[in-house]
Amino acid sequence: MIIKQFTAGQLENNMYLVMDEHTKKAVLIDASALIPEITDTVRALGADVEYILLTHGHFDHIMGLNDLKKALDSKAVICKDDLIISDNINEFTRLFGGLAESVPPVYEGFVEDGDILTVGNIKIKVIHTPGHTEGGVCYLIDDKLFSGDTLFRESVGRTDLFGGSFEKLVDSIKNKLFKLDDNITVYPGHGPVTTIGYEKKHNEIL
Repeated sequence: MIIKQFTAGQLENNMYLVMDEHTKKAVLIDASALIPEITDTVRALGADVEYILLTHGHFDHIMGLNDLKKALDSKAVICKDDLIISDNINEFTRLFGGLAESVPPVYEGFVEDGDILTVGNIKIKVIHTPGHTEGGVCYLIDDKLFSGDTLFRESVGRTDLFGGSFEKLVDSIKNKLFKLDDNITVYPGHGPVTTIGYEKKHNEIL
């Protein structure tokens, strides 16, 4: 399995290309912006990006989705509980001082807790982790967890925006993510990589 990280957007979002090196089938996790590094990497690897997987519907994670779908010829999926946020992308953009009007993305499918997506030889488990948003999800691939804005290195996602709940976020992390093996590497939506074990010991917010 090959993982490539890209950082883009005004909030320095992380996007991740995950490819099965045997079949070249791949997914892109989150869609902040269409940047040349993504298309150049996909071309260089010969990757076939079947899905763009959204961790949640906040504008900074979906701003580039329409362009990325076209460029990569991919299908997009999200949890239905975040459609209200995604459909109102411009309202949330304005909260952060953004002026550009964006067309709300269209999704080809929806994910729920416990779903298993198969891409090439890769099995992707969906873990519903409400708290940052009602429809926030993480994607577990082997010993790699793509946590979106649920869990960061020594921090967690904010809960003061629409659909946020600190109590739900803590419950999601402690009763779902912290039940995973300590050696699982966490790839967050912002900031550096961490591990489940490290966060259990050092995340003072929890």
